[in-house]
Amino acid sequence: MKLALIIVGAILLTILIVWLIDKFVPVKAKPFITLALWGLIIFLGYLTFDSVYGEIKFNQLKEKRYAAAIENLKDIRDAQLAHRTVTGKFTKSYDSLIKFIETGKFTIVERRDSSIVDVERTRAYGGVTTYMDIVITDTIGYEPVKEKLFKDSDRYKTMMNVPLAKEGTTFTMNAGEIEQESGLKIPVFEAFVMKDDILYDQDKNLVLKEKQVQSVEGVNGDALRVGSMEEVKTIGNWPKTYGSNE
Repeated sequence: MKLALIIVGAILLTILIVWLIDKFVPVKAKPFITLALWGLIIFLGYLTFDSVYGEIKFNQLKEKRYAAAIENLKDIRDAQLAHRTVTGKFTKSYDSLIKFIETGKFTIVERRDSSIVDVERTRAYGGVTTYMDIVITDTIGYEPVKEKLFKDSDRYKTMMNVPLAKEGTTFTMNAGEIEQESGLKIPVFEAFVMKDDILYDQDKNLVLKEKQVQSVEGVNGDALRVGSMEEVKTIGNWPKTYGSNE
């Protein structure tokens, strides 16, 4: 945008020069100088258009690539959350995660309210039978993780690949634990790809500007990511315009 303003300023200055020449330069020299200056104006106008339109094209391409990458990050997150539900932890290995999707099962439980005799209170009330409410949990079956998350799709086999990036680019994935002040260890994970890798073939100045974004409508920071190795969270850093980040 700064470049566009500079070019527009140059165009206005050139037009002023053309007017001054028309006013004060001898008649014989006017046609050559005026023609050269109008050529300069047309060239600067083209640069202005190319600058503005180039950024528009960049943003359109960026949004397309981000949207495709986010869909894979959502799949990685869903698979990791399922892994934690069943095993109690996240994994840092795609091979392990894929194997889990293909073989893991969710436990299907049924909860029902019931009541039993509260022995201590019955004794305290002189033998008057007193009851306490409880919840009974029964295992009634199992559901394959793959069926629950991916139905008939096998896209989980390629969820580690970054769509529309340079061939071979994958999301970096980590997993571990964070220890709370109480001593409790909480499992955490993250998956991310640097914006440089998503926008590998784009104008470096526009990519640098995109890496510095801090906006509620943009993807903040220098990477597109979900989860964190420093905080207990599993949300993504993209805005709602790309779909839910939770």
